Amino acid sequence: MRLLLDTHILLWWLAGSAALPKQASKLIADPAGEIFVSVISLWEIAIKSGKGKLEADLDEILTQMEKEGFRVLPVTVRHIQSLAQLDSHHDDPFDRMLVAQANAEPMRLLTHDKTLGNYGESVLLV
Repeated sequence: MRLLLDTHILLWWLAGSAALPKQASKLIADPAGEIFVSVISLWEIAIKSGKGKLEADLDEILTQMEKEGFRVLPVTVRHIQSLAQLDSHHDDPFDRMLVAQANAEPMRLLTHDKTLGNYGESVLLV
């Protein structure tokens, strides 16, 4: 399964947090799966870290992602076109772009955000 990790899922996984749902752990650890992290999540981490809303070292996150074998998903014009087609179930621009990317690729956005579940099959709520 091709999975795009929501930002909080990524951070929980890398931190070994007990907040990460067991189902998410199984999906991420599945050797048959392909795990992606969007540059949007990295952008979100950098912005929130810079504002003091999040304590995170982006360089360390990138190093850990590489060790895990996670692939970085860039933003493309196709993703922006997908974003333009999204309903307004969620106001967060980072989350909306992650949904748009999952729709366009296609892949499943792995999230714990119940509001994102309103976007349908491209969202895998755990």
